Amino acid sequence: MRLPSSISMATRYGLALLALTGSVALMSAARKTGFSVHDKAYYADPHLIQFVRPGLNINIVSAKIVPDGTVSVDFKLTDVPPSGQAAQPLDITGINTPGPISLSFLIAFIPKGQAQYISYISRIETAPKGGAMATQATGESMTTGTLQAVTQGEYIYTFKAKAPAGFDASATHRAGVYGSRNLTEFDLGTNYDDGVFDFVPAGGTAAPRDIVRTADCNSCHGSLAAHGGSRKSVELCIICHQPQTYDADTGNSVDMKVFIHKIHMGAHLPSVQAGIPYQIIGFQNSVNDWSTVVYPSNPGDPRNCASCHNPKNGAAQTSNWLTKPSRDACGSCHDGVNFATGQNHVNLPELDDKQCSQCHIPQGELEFDASIMGAHTNPTESATAPGINFTLVKVDNGVAGSAPTVTFTVRDNAGNGISAAQLTGGSNRLALVLAGPTSDYGYTSFGSDVTTNGYVSENPVPTAQCSPDGTCTYTFTHKIPANATGTYAIGIEGRRGITLLPGTTKQMTSEYGGANEVTYFSVDGSPVTPRRTVVSIKNCNGCHTTLSVHGENRNQIEMCVLCHNPSENDGARRPTAAVAADKAAPAQGVNFAYLAHRIHLGVDLPGPYVQGTYTIVGFGGSHNDFATAFAPVPASIPNTGVRYPVMDNTGATQNVGKCEMCHVNGSEAVLPVGMNAVTNPSAKLTKAGAVTSACTSCHNLNPTFAHALANTDPQFGESCSVCHGTGTDFATTKVHAE
Repeated sequence: MRLPSSISMATRYGLALLALTGSVALMSAARKTGFSVHDKAYYADPHLIQFVRPGLNINIVSAKIVPDGTVSVDFKLTDVPPSGQAAQPLDITGINTPGPISLSFLIAFIPKGQAQYISYISRIETAPKGGAMATQATGESMTTGTLQAVTQGEYIYTFKAKAPAGFDASATHRAGVYGSRNLTEFDLGTNYDDGVFDFVPAGGTAAPRDIVRTADCNSCHGSLAAHGGSRKSVELCIICHQPQTYDADTGNSVDMKVFIHKIHMGAHLPSVQAGIPYQIIGFQNSVNDWSTVVYPSNPGDPRNCASCHNPKNGAAQTSNWLTKPSRDACGSCHDGVNFATGQNHVNLPELDDKQCSQCHIPQGELEFDASIMGAHTNPTESATAPGINFTLVKVDNGVAGSAPTVTFTVRDNAGNGISAAQLTGGSNRLALVLAGPTSDYGYTSFGSDVTTNGYVSENPVPTAQCSPDGTCTYTFTHKIPANATGTYAIGIEGRRGITLLPGTTKQMTSEYGGANEVTYFSVDGSPVTPRRTVVSIKNCNGCHTTLSVHGENRNQIEMCVLCHNPSENDGARRPTAAVAADKAAPAQGVNFAYLAHRIHLGVDLPGPYVQGTYTIVGFGGSHNDFATAFAPVPASIPNTGVRYPVMDNTGATQNVGKCEMCHVNGSEAVLPVGMNAVTNPSAKLTKAGAVTSACTSCHNLNPTFAHALANTDPQFGESCSVCHGTGTDFATTKVHAE
């Protein structure tokens, strides 16, 4: 039945429900949708979902250019189907199916002998100030050309613009479609999608540009989105973001290989270090300043090219960064080089790209040379390092009231034993950490000298007994508390110093660490119960590549939480603080949930809080402010602070509520009950329940604290799970859904 367009969507919804009442009344209450618990549509009334069929998929069926240059694209629009059901076609007008759809169209080609697209459609942008002009690739909205319905859900769009006379019909072409579906009337937001189609007008196999895949971007950005959210894939972006496109206001190129490198280089750009901000003036003269961006690849090192140029992504040209260096690509990061004069290029002018690969080969004989791999080597990840590998073999005497004896091995990558003596002096280090119980770390007393921090760290080097094969035994000097129950944990950490390229002019010192290992044991004969898993290091490394902190010592979440527990803070470090304000300020809590949330919130921290910063005083009194840019940015450039790279649906702001980027197994929805209270002298609540502390690390406005206090009882603790637990009206996954 087709309803008149004059009937409101709400009326049609009511009529549809009336028509369905007889059949849906007997349906199972189980929710079956194509959406996850992180989507708003997951929580909508199933009857509404069955009617609206949210989601938008754009699939280009074919594209062609006829001899007179007329370009047309055949495409289909479908919803995101409920689980087990087929996708249904969508009406672009929003009459026969809910939600009007707005689309735009792109068309470009790769000239013979070149590697990037050129759009058949362009415009001239004029800067409001100064009147500078620049060419920009663009497209057409669906009202510009001609839209013809083939059947519901399938359409042919014919461009108004034509390919020029004499266009190369044997060249690879790419058609792109992007758009949105407006479902705000149903409180289901706006759905976005895009699609591309590669073809050769004269027939044959297309050879598109294929270097970085969208999945590589999404490992850090969550769901790539830009320009209002409708552009979601690298494959579409590179149609316009190519050498044809410049920003008229700044004169900066918006070519993908240039501006993406510069954005991710951010605060480390030589030009930024010299006090020149890196900006792109965008739609409606919005100022997009990337000068304080710090690439999250550990340790903020932008040289980890393979995190985007993923050798495993299957892209046909994924190795181009190694085999086809160019002035544009390389000069985008090394923007202090003047290729025309040879300045900062060993005084050698480079007037074209023909000779780049003669000096900059993929890989040379030595690291840190002029080869591409060598020049992008992170010293802490040098392939020349012998390596250090730990194994915790067993724990003896690990019972309440006793000092446990640990058997462990330390070996290099070749399997050779490393003695404890080799891990002392200089930057060498070895430590064993004891903590418990695993039900919740913190507040455990291991003796009069360790009373509040809930763990003990000992250096086994002086007394460990080691055999030549690297097997060692060590007995702790601290005892497990006499009243201890349940499961305890021991973790191992360490690093070695190394001199790289010794005896050369590039000699440098560095260090490298071994992967932490944690073992669990029962102190009272009860079943061994490892600590709950909340986040995964694999998820951390989606952005950080190889997360390693505290001087290459700690790199596994299981190890981090031994010390970053509810009772620990940085108070012991503040007397040596390098900044006077840090020395005077109250100690900062570093419980892992609080710490990780606060760091990732960065500039999105709401309201004033301890001088507007989140500062931890570290070893040597170091000042670590995570609410401002964690990089040496000149004072002349406004400091906009730490930015969480996960995007919201529009791509306009950070999406710090996308909890699943870090959490695993739905742990963000499982609110712990009865956990240790978190001590934090600098917080508004100096001692807060575990859930209150975790949630108010982001939601730190006064009404939230009042709400938490009003729902916490001195005898029975927090009641957060009543309203915010799994399946409740205000479940954490539901309130963070988008």
